[in-house]
Amino acid sequence: MANYPLPKFHFQVQWGGERVGFTEVTGLDKQVEAIEYREGSSPEYSKIKMPGMHKYSNITLKRGSMGGDSDFYKWINTTSLNTVERRDIIISLLNETHSPVVSWKARNAFAVKVQASDLKADGNEVAIETLELAHEGLDILS
Repeated sequence: MANYPLPKFHFQVQWGGERVGFTEVTGLDKQVEAIEYREGSSPEYSKIKMPGMHKYSNITLKRGSMGGDSDFYKWINTTSLNTVERRDIIISLLNETHSPVVSWKARNAFAVKVQASDLKADGNEVAIETLELAHEGLDILS
């Protein structure tokens, strides 16, 4: 049996056990900043590098606007100075049997931006709304 790469169009997003349909997910990345250090008595005339703080991009979710569905706006409205409703978000890449093959878990995510679709009188596209999430960590689950 041949082994093929997974297609990126078959995925699901869950928060709080509820599955929500999206057309696009971006920002699933993690970086480790390098710390440079050199001890004064080191015989080497160069710095060593070691891993430092982890850095995560914001996750952007896009979906078609639905009439009467204002969950994104309700969620961002829970955000005030020191209080925010945080959720764990699980994004899964699915195989042909709809089973998760790779999953990413964004810990303690909260909405930082909600953007409604551009409106165009002579357009023929679906209205797409965007939700941007900040989070405290991205774990890869297999």
